[in-house]
Amino acid sequence: MENNIDTCKLLYNTERVKLWMPEYGRNVQKMVDYLKSIEDREKRNEQARAIVKVMEILNPQVHIQENWEQKLWDHLHIISGFELDIDAPYPAPTVEHFYERPAVVPIEKKPIKANHYGRNIESIIDLIAGQEDGDTKTSMIRSLAIYMRQQYLIWNKDTVADETIFQDIEKLSDYRIKVPEGLQLSRVSSDMNYSRPSLNPVRSNKGQNQRQKNAGNKMWKQRNNK
Repeated sequence: MENNIDTCKLLYNTERVKLWMPEYGRNVQKMVDYLKSIEDREKRNEQARAIVKVMEILNPQVHIQENWEQKLWDHLHIISGFELDIDAPYPAPTVEHFYERPAVVPIEKKPIKANHYGRNIESIIDLIAGQEDGDTKTSMIRSLAIYMRQQYLIWNKDTVADETIFQDIEKLSDYRIKVPEGLQLSRVSSDMNYSRPSLNPVRSNKGQNQRQKNAGNKMWKQRNNK
């Protein structure tokens, strides 16, 4: 004797209709789909206002935005696939506006003269080049040279002459900067590590963390035994 067993097939979201705005969930989508089927216009307007209230509850962070009420009504039209005919307090958005690409922000791109120094170095050099000659400018040049030497050692060699850094400063400035004669940089400490950041090995602190944990447990026991 055969037994008829009803099987229940799981329905995955990947098999369902794609949501216009997933952040509001499928229940709101169903509400809007039903809203489009209401023939009475007054009843349709009433239900639209109720759905907007639900959307406001589901999306409370919308209140921090400007014109948040209009945004909710815009979202309602978007969820309906721009097929909703209601008397909304705001004009309905159009499909063209929804798919309109934002205006491209013009960016003035200029090739970097020395990649191992970076683009910011060139900006600093332009700033220093506009300074009047004097102790302040000399101090700025010296600080810049020390930083450029550090960047040079990270990406190039183990040692570099000060004259090489000075020549790079003058060249990158299009010779608007003249390094003062006799300028000297501080000596590079032998303890300094100028390896590339991505190549530094990550050391495990497991043993140190365990010692700190044991010391904390010991202090806690001593305090409770008093």
